[in-house]
Amino acid sequence: MAKKRATATTSRSRQTAAGDAVPVVGAREPCPCGSGRRYKACHGREAAHAVTELVRRPFEGLPGECDWVALRELVPAATVPLTLKAELPAGVPSVTLGTVLPMAWPGLRRDTGAVLLGLQNDASSGDISRDLADTLTRALEAEPGNPVEGRRPAPDGPRLQDLLDLSAPFEPEVHSGFEFWLEDANAATGEVAASLERANEAAIPTVRLTGVAAAYWCETPEKNHLRWVMPHPEEALLDALARLHAAGASGLGDGTRLVGSFRAHGLVVPVWDLPVGMSAEDVEKPAAAFEERLTETLARTGPLTAEERRARSGFTNRQITLS
Repeated sequence: MAKKRATATTSRSRQTAAGDAVPVVGAREPCPCGSGRRYKACHGREAAHAVTELVRRPFEGLPGECDWVALRELVPAATVPLTLKAELPAGVPSVTLGTVLPMAWPGLRRDTGAVLLGLQNDASSGDISRDLADTLTRALEAEPGNPVEGRRPAPDGPRLQDLLDLSAPFEPEVHSGFEFWLEDANAATGEVAASLERANEAAIPTVRLTGVAAAYWCETPEKNHLRWVMPHPEEALLDALARLHAAGASGLGDGTRLVGSFRAHGLVVPVWDLPVGMSAEDVEKPAAAFEERLTETLARTGPLTAEERRARSGFTNRQITLS
């Protein structure tokens, strides 16, 4: 996937302390502010820092933040209709978020004019939300039938939080395969059909639970898993999980085990091992019961016991950061 670097052709400017605009030029060119230094060592440092600074929770403030994280990191194939704050441009009937698009394109304008936005792509800056907003903006303006390639967004460009209707629901639909890539998957032939078949074979069966938010069951040959993205502050959540584990109340039924957690985009994702025969439907009631226990335990304060501290240490040692 091609990535375009920011060049001196942009018309953006930076502000000096006195308020005068400083045009953006090539990194090795003299800074237009007259300091005598190269732009990258003068006013360009601020622009570069703004682009590369890591945003710890890029989806914070969006409806369904936990599901955004899950679709970015855990779910193979899913789509979500997106609603913009502004009216859709003429010729754009809809905007849909997809976990991944064909050829790993960041965005795609279908022949019909509909826009697809890919979520599982490399970020060019330290703010995934800004990268996605830049791709979305360009996809809305692209000619029908064309993909949108990746590029580094402007450091002061819009974020998803600026473009999307924050009052609209965020309701993912998990798919068994990637037929959503095509307007009519049944009509696929030749290499297109073969590529679709290969992608579908590699997708891990995944189901989103209906009784609790942002919990995803998945099936692997050795065992099944539940991966649950939670919105609670990390320290409080780890304390609560440790208290539950020490009390023997961290499981989801016979043969299940809380084995650790991921950290992804500023949120914690506890993971349970499940028996091979335990389906997504089977885990619905145990998950709802666990959520009740967790809510009660999160309200507890005070120091952990020695056994709870050992349990917490074990969770921390097994935690993996995905982003």
